[in-house]
Amino acid sequence: MKIADLSTDEAVLAEIGRRILHRRLDLQLTQAELAEQAGIAKRTVERIEAGASAQMSSMIRVLRVLELLPGLDSMIPQQSQRPMDLLKRKGKVRRRASSRRQKKHADEPWRWGEER
Repeated sequence: MKIADLSTDEAVLAEIGRRILHRRLDLQLTQAELAEQAGIAKRTVERIEAGASAQMSSMIRVLRVLELLPGLDSMIPQQSQRPMDLLKRKGKVRRRASSRRQKKHADEPWRWGEER
């Protein structure tokens, strides 16, 4: 199964669990061995492979043991600053997102008693 944007959270977790299970088996590791090397409980490995949610730190430990951690770099690439954005901000790095501005109601005619 391919993880798609339209998949439910449960379907994505189940697919990730299946992929982790297959990678563990490819490396000839038992759940107990994976748990010990990752420093987590065997029950946590069972839950991850069953498609249950887990703490991010546990997932990172499992990915590290399964030699899948470098894949995070391509999954969440480091954002680079565009030169024009740096010029607009005078070299300062953006630290916040601004709220979206509401559109002016220019298409609607103005009526008495309506204050905007």
